Amino acid sequence: MIQVNRLLKVTVAWTSVVYVVCFGGVALIPGIRELFLQYALHSVNVGIGQNAMTLTTFIVGLIIWNVLAVLAAWLFAYLWNTIRN
Repeated sequence: MIQVNRLLKVTVAWTSVVYVVCFGGVALIPGIRELFLQYALHSVNVGIGQNAMTLTTFIVGLIIWNVLAVLAAWLFAYLWNTIRN
């Protein structure tokens, strides 16, 4: 049985750390976004639009990624706890 509350707290902490590192990486090395899209996603000449890095985009992105991660973790815990061998 998975402890759902603990799983959700760990998920939020992990997602927040990864998001801050990624956002910081793009802020310090702006070209890293295009390199990631081109090589990691195997796409060619990706244009991703305007580079808008503000406090608002940071906070909104952090909230969105945490909400998505919590929903995914909750679904995992629910399925794990309800599906029997």
